[in-house]
Amino acid sequence: MTSIRVRLLVSLLGLLALAALLMGAVTYRNVLAETEAIFDYQLQQMALSLRDQGEIAAAQADNLADSQLDFVVQIWTVDGRSIYASRPHSSLPARALLGLATLNVEGHAWRTYSVATRDRVIQIAQPVEIRERLAARAAWRSVVPLLLMAPFAAFVIWWLAARHLAPLERIAGDVRSRDAQSLAPLAVVGLPDEVSPLARALNALLDRLRQSLDTQRAFVADAAHELRSPLTALKLQLELLRRAGNDADRDAARDAIAAGIDRATRLVEQLLALARSEPGAMPPLKERVDLAEIARRAISETVAFAATRGIEFELAAEAPACACGDAVSLGLLVRNLADNAARYAPCGSRVEVAVQRRGDEVVLVVDDAGPGIPEAERQRVFDRFYRRADGGESGSGLGLSIVKSVATAHGAAVALERSPQGGLRVVVRFAASHDKAASLTPA
Repeated sequence: MTSIRVRLLVSLLGLLALAALLMGAVTYRNVLAETEAIFDYQLQQMALSLRDQGEIAAAQADNLADSQLDFVVQIWTVDGRSIYASRPHSSLPARALLGLATLNVEGHAWRTYSVATRDRVIQIAQPVEIRERLAARAAWRSVVPLLLMAPFAAFVIWWLAARHLAPLERIAGDVRSRDAQSLAPLAVVGLPDEVSPLARALNALLDRLRQSLDTQRAFVADAAHELRSPLTALKLQLELLRRAGNDADRDAARDAIAAGIDRATRLVEQLLALARSEPGAMPPLKERVDLAEIARRAISETVAFAATRGIEFELAAEAPACACGDAVSLGLLVRNLADNAARYAPCGSRVEVAVQRRGDEVVLVVDDAGPGIPEAERQRVFDRFYRRADGGESGSGLGLSIVKSVATAHGAAVALERSPQGGLRVVVRFAASHDKAASLTPA
């Protein structure tokens, strides 16, 4: 039973049934008690009203006897002589107990009230069976309306539950009627306080989904645009190869085609890397990794390209410098920083990479002697496909976007500063891992 409405109705109707039963039982007992008290009061009043009654002759008493009368009146003189009986009865009490009493005569219970005056004793008796039957009727007449009201109350509870749960149905219907493109916020005006947080949370989710889809659409559009350029260039180079009239022109065209293929391959690799570096696409960050060793591996993968430009790498690493994260993604981060530094640094210069422990942080620092990035552009360079007009290198504009995405997924902060070498310094700060028992990703 997972329906809130069903559970609410079952709970309320169960509570109503229990309350009706308890109230009926209490009412029944109270009415019985009140009826008994009224009957006792009648006995008392009848007995007191006969205190001054004179003696009735036997013939006159026979004429006054009424077999339909529930009450039996008996009057004795103080010496025990009967002077009146309202009607003959085989099991009438033969003696009187002053006050209220319940007597059992020949298997029949009687409720009596007796009062003594100066010269007589008066007793009023009534069968207990008749009293109980009359009291039960009165009690049932009091309980029946309550029991008849229970179904009506149940219907009202059902109606109220459906009415007050209508906002949830309305929100569910609104969400159910939408397609994958309908990400407009839900209406929250007039919603109950208990439903408004759900609607606001759904609106926040829809807003995040809209932003994510907008980002993905922009990414796909930009990627298509970026891929169009190298593919167009390859087609042009292929046409030049076909038209080449001598070996030198053919060799130049083939070299241009090879370079274009390399650029397109690098662009596709970076696009895939960027997609894998999205926070939602990364595995849980539970590994304890050594950033110093990751930096060594990443630099070793970039050394070949750096050597073509005469650039040397210098690594200063404090081992172990551990943080929680994904080793593959962090390697991608360091490799992109090292590659960017090697591409933009002057030929024959040096790129310095440092991994340091600073209190509760592990800090990765990459310095180069390139042109640097003006402070006004340091936030924009993290945008996808953004390239500076005077960068001097033809890149895809994805390197720093990948770095930012991986850092964000790891809860790290990325800062761009001026390097002591005159170029760009990139500083990435990670939270240090102090868990000695955690597994350490091998170098």
